Amino acid sequence: MFRMLKNAVRPHLQSPWLHKAHAYLHRLAALPDHPSESPEATDLEQFFNARTEGPGIWKWRHYFDTYDRYLRPFRGQAVHFMEIGVYSGGSLDMWQSYFGDACQILGVDIEAACRQYERPGISILIGDQSDRQFWREALKDRPPFHAVLDDGGHQPHQQVPTFEEVFPHLAPGGIYICEDVHHSGNGFFTYMSALADQLNAGRISRTPSGSALPTSPAAKWIRAIHFYPFMVVVERNQRPVDRLVSEKHGTQWQPFLK
Repeated sequence: MFRMLKNAVRPHLQSPWLHKAHAYLHRLAALPDHPSESPEATDLEQFFNARTEGPGIWKWRHYFDTYDRYLRPFRGQAVHFMEIGVYSGGSLDMWQSYFGDACQILGVDIEAACRQYERPGISILIGDQSDRQFWREALKDRPPFHAVLDDGGHQPHQQVPTFEEVFPHLAPGGIYICEDVHHSGNGFFTYMSALADQLNAGRISRTPSGSALPTSPAAKWIRAIHFYPFMVVVERNQRPVDRLVSEKHGTQWQPFLK
């Protein structure tokens, strides 16, 4: 279901709409700036700012608001969280502080030296994120994850198999974040754009009360896909959705729409 799409970009995502979007960039560039106050730093950014020594954290600053937007509901809960890409271990400190003592964190990295960051509440797993068999073995006896952050190798050949193997292991309503999706034309961005396109796939039929659409495999399991600079966020549905329905309520209708 979540295997690589053969046609990553469908024809109607190309010309002429892609050209129109590129043309609109000139208008966006000409919009006037409106001075505004900087938003208050999230707890995550405050933790980052305070980390002046000890295990390192390396983050783009604009990530913190997005993290907080999607992960805030899990704070103080017995959340299962996985971070792919341990590096110098500092972000594990940040996540443990953010979610609270009840969380269980799994850090995944290809470097065996990262085992040193294991401690109560934090487990470390060593493996290659591009290896599907690694994921199948790693996940088979673990409880579902409420949230996953892929900050690993940052390459599409690593990000795609990781998403495809890990997303089905998300808990209902879970959040999957892949960051450092750099540069225009990025392969993982293209892949996720194709999945986003499939949220709208299918033929809408009229019903006595409105309209209905049998969902595609993507829309059955994915609630939303959000794109941010260098980041993609995927929300899993609370339950499988087999059909999208629109309904007409009321008795008075204009005649121009039959």
